[in-house]
Amino acid sequence: MSISYRKATLRDIRSMQALVRPEIDSGIILERSDNEIATNIRSYQLAFDGEKLVGFVALHIHTPLLAETRSLIVDEPYRSRKVGTALIGRCLEEAEQLGLSEVLALTYRREFFEKLGFVEISKESLPEHKIWADCIKCKHFPVCNEIALIKRLS
Repeated sequence: MSISYRKATLRDIRSMQALVRPEIDSGIILERSDNEIATNIRSYQLAFDGEKLVGFVALHIHTPLLAETRSLIVDEPYRSRKVGTALIGRCLEEAEQLGLSEVLALTYRREFFEKLGFVEISKESLPEHKIWADCIKCKHFPVCNEIALIKRLS
């Protein structure tokens, strides 16, 4: 398996939507419209096996000090092959290059993020605009089972 990584382009949106659809349908990942993805296309890192899209993640900047990993998805046959780890690693590198201090993750997969150095924080400590801007779109709102984790950068 030779996985390659690159930033997303607008031509990738259709493949991205197809890959993430099952996780959206199950309520694991928030749905994003094609237009919302296009507006934020520079935030996305993609993973490919040859020409096949097998994963992606976005780094969304909230403030000059805080960003969030969003919409991490890895195709089922590629899970446990370090594709997600590499995608998050690329986000963390970019966050450091941008001068961010912290990267947030809201997830159901605590252990994955803890292995990457994230630590759990209370959801009440999250910026209020984050809760109302994204969480209100979730089909589980207001009963949230996600865990908030943060990684402080050097």
